[in-house]
Amino acid sequence: MQSDFDPHRRKFMSVASTTGLVVTGLIVPARPAFAAEKEGGKKEMEVTPPEDLMREHGVLDRILLIYEAGLRKFANNEDFDPAFIADSAQIVREFIEDYHEKSEEEDVFPRFKKARKMVDLVNTLLKQHQAGRRVTDVILRQVPNSRKDDDAQRQTVTAIQSFIAMYRPHAAREDTALFPVLRDMVSSNEYDAMAEEFEKKEKKLFGDDGFGKMVDRVSRIEKGLGIYDLNQFTP
Repeated sequence: MQSDFDPHRRKFMSVASTTGLVVTGLIVPARPAFAAEKEGGKKEMEVTPPEDLMREHGVLDRILLIYEAGLRKFANNEDFDPAFIADSAQIVREFIEDYHEKSEEEDVFPRFKKARKMVDLVNTLLKQHQAGRRVTDVILRQVPNSRKDDDAQRQTVTAIQSFIAMYRPHAAREDTALFPVLRDMVSSNEYDAMAEEFEKKEKKLFGDDGFGKMVDRVSRIEKGLGIYDLNQFTP
């Protein structure tokens, strides 16, 4: 049976009549999780909590690619505006650390600890969140002078390398070990409430479509550094 949920979109519209259940000759509209009534008898489907967290990792992945581009430019002594790196670190601070990771720390990790499952992993992930914030502090502090001060450049490069080395396995482990079992950790009501809480936090911090706004910011930086065109990475 085809799923009602499309994992490649944040929201989709489904006509109630096509998802209805026939009961004693009547069409009873189905009420899938995260559905909200919209005009015209349609429903708006919200993204699930694991998908929400994973797509935010997509933003992080693109930041890591920007960081790697900055490392190449430093290594080749290329002239570029270090503001691109500073702006990327600011996105990390605002969207990843102050929103995405806070959501994990407040709504995800405690559930695993309460169930006494993957506690060692959760403790490591939390420790890495704290380390990541310290590294971002260094990047934000040093990168403005990184093109004219050798020590600032050295500290920036070292911090970026540390950040990449930690967050690639960090995000991969969350995506493959933690998030896939989140649905089994909570009741249906808790699962729905978690999705609503994520949406509420995002809207409070960034307004409507906060995820889209962050993707746009990342895209502008990629274009400025000349790494936006995906074709250039095709072997």
